[in-house]
Amino acid sequence: MTKIGEVKNWNERGFGFLRVDGHDIFCHVSALPRGTTRLDVGIHVAFDLGLNERTGKPMATNVRLA
Repeated sequence: MTKIGEVKNWNERGFGFLRVDGHDIFCHVSALPRGTTRLDVGIHVAFDLGLNERTGKPMATNVRLA
């Protein structure tokens, strides 16, 4: 299921959080399109929800500009 969210923050280590429906969703640089290394705070993105195998929590996958 595709969600639309806003980039809440992003750091130089290659991850950040997306704000959607009052929740923060983890986003790793590996979920971004090839050649994209960061997201700017405040932009809106579309993404799918996946499961972080390490933490068992939701995370963004297939992130793209909304």
